[in-house]
Amino acid sequence: MFSDKDRPYITLDDAGTLNAAKAEPIGFIRGIKRAVIDEVQRAPDLMLAIKASVDEYEEPGRFLLTGSANLATIPTIADSLAGRMAVIPLLPFAQAEIRSGPGRMLDRRFAGEDPMIEGDVVLGEEMMSMVLAGGYPGVLRRSTSALRVSWLEDYASLILDRDVRDIANIDQLHRLPHLLNILAEHAGQMINNSSFGSAVGLSGVTTQKYIAILERLFLVKTLVPWSNNRLGRLVKTPKLHFIDTGLLSALREDEWARLSHDKTRFGPLLENFVVSELMKLASWSGRRMAFSHYRTKDRDEVDVVIEDRRGRVIAIEVKASATVRADDFRGLRQLQAAVGDRFVRGLVLHDHDRITPFTERLQAAPLSMLWSM
Repeated sequence: MFSDKDRPYITLDDAGTLNAAKAEPIGFIRGIKRAVIDEVQRAPDLMLAIKASVDEYEEPGRFLLTGSANLATIPTIADSLAGRMAVIPLLPFAQAEIRSGPGRMLDRRFAGEDPMIEGDVVLGEEMMSMVLAGGYPGVLRRSTSALRVSWLEDYASLILDRDVRDIANIDQLHRLPHLLNILAEHAGQMINNSSFGSAVGLSGVTTQKYIAILERLFLVKTLVPWSNNRLGRLVKTPKLHFIDTGLLSALREDEWARLSHDKTRFGPLLENFVVSELMKLASWSGRRMAFSHYRTKDRDEVDVVIEDRRGRVIAIEVKASATVRADDFRGLRQLQAAVGDRFVRGLVLHDHDRITPFTERLQAAPLSMLWSM
């Protein structure tokens, strides 16, 4: 545990503690040598007091500040502690953590290693169950689907009703739950702010603002479009994904029975699952990686394009089927031609247990590689 008797745990979820932090932030921090302060975004004025304290006593790591929102995107916090804090995104559990896997797939790909099968391969119904569960610790402790869905619905309600107020002034807060449901039905698709907004009575500009707030709360993630001056027919629209597929499936009411009868609904869930897993792998890598998506006006696409600081590219397409056709590599081949020697590897991740080479740098591989390597 990071918290102990010399580093007390303080949560601003407690009403009395929150009132004290807001009423007298300097006095609240005075005398605290080290502490873990949770939900710190609820008392932004506390940041100036923490800044003064760390400037006076410069021992690194005195304060661990945690919260439900991305603290680096909250101006009062980011500006106050600029140059004084390191930001560590803490996403839901990755399958590599749940299954005690290495979780080094991206690092090993960029290092030039060939894809390989290590450990057990998860397929079919087991894969669907994994995607439906997601990675929130509170969900994984629940033993039934009904309990998991109930936890997720309560979690979403609390985030939208409580945490949104801490980071933004929203005059139409009551529309956010409906907007989140609309976004869930369009997960894995291009963002259309005007269309999404009209469904809930919001303007396109307001919808864009609200989606940005949901992203700061680690509910959704927008993938920017990949760009290259050599290709003039690229779509320049961001793509929407959810951070956790357990929450996404709960919002979409995509339970086991429904997906078993309508397999077409599983594709968007699986794509969101892969994007989320890749983000988690990147979050603990020593490499700085940028995520985007590739799509042309002819609808050729690559679900995820990952680029390191040297401009090298790993590209990943996601398929829910066990069978992969040569045509499934169309977008990957186009991207490889545009990138040239900087193209490290193109993978079609799908529901299979074998690696199938198509060319030297293009392969189909099991989804299990996300956590088994």
